[in-house]
Amino acid sequence: MGYSINHLRELESEAIYVLREVAAQFENPCILFSGGKDSILLTYLAKKAFYPAKIPFPLVHIDTGHNFPETLTFRDDLAKELQAKLIVGSVQSMIDSGMAHEETGANASRNIAQIPTLLDTIEKHKFDALMGGARRDEEKARAKERFFSHRDEFSQWDPKNQRPELWNLYNGKKQHGEHFRVFPISNWTELDVWQYIGMEKIALPSLYYSHKRRIFERDGVILSESPFITLREGEEIREEIVRFRTMGDATITGAYKSDADTIDKIIQEVAAARSTERGSRADDKRSETAMEDRKKEGYF
Repeated sequence: MGYSINHLRELESEAIYVLREVAAQFENPCILFSGGKDSILLTYLAKKAFYPAKIPFPLVHIDTGHNFPETLTFRDDLAKELQAKLIVGSVQSMIDSGMAHEETGANASRNIAQIPTLLDTIEKHKFDALMGGARRDEEKARAKERFFSHRDEFSQWDPKNQRPELWNLYNGKKQHGEHFRVFPISNWTELDVWQYIGMEKIALPSLYYSHKRRIFERDGVILSESPFITLREGEEIREEIVRFRTMGDATITGAYKSDADTIDKIIQEVAAARSTERGSRADDKRSETAMEDRKKEGYF
C-alpha cells in the first residue's frame, strides 16, 4: 500500500500511551463514540491498550436522533462485541424536556442541541475525562487542542490558556467540577487513519465504502435522502454511487461521488484529495469560526 508500518506503529504507541495515562490519572473517564471511523479507531486502540482485560471505559454516544441507521446498528453491535457499557445521551429527550432548542428552517441542524445534551450527560455520570477521536488535521479549531485539553466548571474551553505538554508529560490536575477532553489520536492524519484501518483490518460502517444511494444536491453538497430532510422546490432525488468521508447527522453530512469500495481504493482517493473530510459538513460552513465557537460552549 505504500505506507510506513513503523510510522503507524509510532502513532499507535503514542495513542496507547495517552489512553493508559487517562486510565491512571482520572477516576471516571469515558470514550465519546459517534460511530465514525475515528471513534471506532480510538475504541480499537483502547481494546489493544488493555487487552486481555475489557475496555475500562464506557462508550458515550450523544444521539441527535438524526443519525444514519447504519451507524446506530454498528454502534450497538460493537458495544455488544466488546462487552462495553454504552451510555446514550438523547438530544430528542433534551428537546422534549425544554433543555435544548430545536432549530427550524431549511438549514436546521441539531448540532447546537448536542451541547446541552453532552453537558447534561457529563454532569449526570460525573465524567472527569472524555476521550474523542478528533485530529488536528481536521479543522483549524481542533488544531489548537492539546492532548489533555482542560475544561472549566462550566465545561468551557479557553484556547489561549492551555497547559504545555513537554516530553510527553500530561497534566490532568483539576479543581472540583472541572474535567478534561482528551484526544489520543491528535497527531494522526486522515490518511494515517485509513492506512491503519487497512493494516489492522478494522471493521467500519458500510457508509464509508462506495454504494448506490438515493441522494439529492443542495448548495453544492450531495445529501442522502432522509426522513429528517424536507426537499426544497426544484430538488430531485436520484440514485448515485457515493460514499461518505465523515460521519454525522444525515441532515448535514455530505457524500462524495466515488467508486472506492475497498480500503486500497479509499487510501488512493484520500492521498489524492485536496480538501479535508469535513469539507462537506454543512455545520462547519456557517461561519469562519463555527467549530471554535461551538467548542468554547462545550462542543467536542
